Amino acid sequence: MRFSFRARRAEPAAPRMNRWQNAPGERAVKQPGRVRTARRKVVARLSVLAGLVLLGWLITMAVTYSSRMVRELFEIHAITVEGMHHLNREKVIELAQVKHGMSLYQVVTATIEEQIESHPWVKEAQVSRVPFHELKIAVVERKPAAIVRAASQNFLSDEEGYVLSKLGQADDVTFPLVTGVELDGLLKGTDVVRRSIMSGIELARVIGQSFEGRLQVQAENQTNRVAFVQGVRFRFGEESVEEQWERFQRVKPTLKSLNFDGVGRGVREVDLRYDNRVIVREGGG
Repeated sequence: MRFSFRARRAEPAAPRMNRWQNAPGERAVKQPGRVRTARRKVVARLSVLAGLVLLGWLITMAVTYSSRMVRELFEIHAITVEGMHHLNREKVIELAQVKHGMSLYQVVTATIEEQIESHPWVKEAQVSRVPFHELKIAVVERKPAAIVRAASQNFLSDEEGYVLSKLGQADDVTFPLVTGVELDGLLKGTDVVRRSIMSGIELARVIGQSFEGRLQVQAENQTNRVAFVQGVRFRFGEESVEEQWERFQRVKPTLKSLNFDGVGRGVREVDLRYDNRVIVREGGG
């Protein structure tokens, strides 16, 4: 008995069906819920956009309206200027570059102060806002203290050595006369020149307590400052002016027999440059 065994031919596998994709030739069918969701998203986006536009318009209108209200509420109606002696009100306002109708908060006080202080006569300026319609300007002017002569020209200077005005050949004998300074340094206000002028003014103040008449100071050499008053020449060294002058005051009573007559007779020169000594030179000038 024979038995034959044949392998059974496997039948071709049927194509796998993709349940998640549409079969060829079929159209995707949109679900009604998804359509409504998409429409809601579009409407929501349009609503947000419209809201932003409206908000922007409202902000613009609010800023414009509030700016107008603030400008009217703080509009400058009065400009007060104090502390003037040589300058006038119109000049100070011109330097400040402010006018009626501007807003108080439109002005920058620090900038206005710098503009006013640029004038030679102004030592300090203070600008403040006074609610609701006033701008107040307080000025501290420099005080003239000496006539400075440089290159045959006269200049009016304050006590700190700053030039206030150019006088040319004009003079004012009520102020001491300081000479021996360099013109370029005077006009630029260098520290060296200013110190020389201040030194001359200090000499005039100290000597003026004891002698009447106009004082003239040669201030170019700080180790040998020379002051002329009533025909007498006083020489000062680097030591304190007040200490040197006090030394002279102690010996002055012994000079009663000598004349300080303003024409150079009697005492001609008093030299105070040396420690613990007062050298008096007599004779005609």
